Amino acid sequence: MIFLAATVRHDIANYVSGLFTVYIVLLFIYILLNIAFSFGLRPPYSRVSDAILGFLRDVSEPLLRVFRRFIPPIGQIDLSPMLAIIVLYFVRYLLVSLING
Repeated sequence: MIFLAATVRHDIANYVSGLFTVYIVLLFIYILLNIAFSFGLRPPYSRVSDAILGFLRDVSEPLLRVFRRFIPPIGQIDLSPMLAIIVLYFVRYLLVSLING
């Protein structure tokens, strides 16, 4: 029974780590697309690309908005995405360590 509980905790920790990794990758893709858009790259309009960009915006902006309140942009450089990713890595490490025990 103890082995089963340890295995379940490890599986839950892996799942939580995977969720954080997926969110960080989505955030990174959103940041790269915004950089590309700032250089003038615009994809042709289609419902699929609009749905994907809307999804990335809806997933990423709530977290970035929190960090933008505390860290204003310096000229054209926005440092809040970098801080958000660093904080997500620390929170992921902390949660996975707490779950694993």
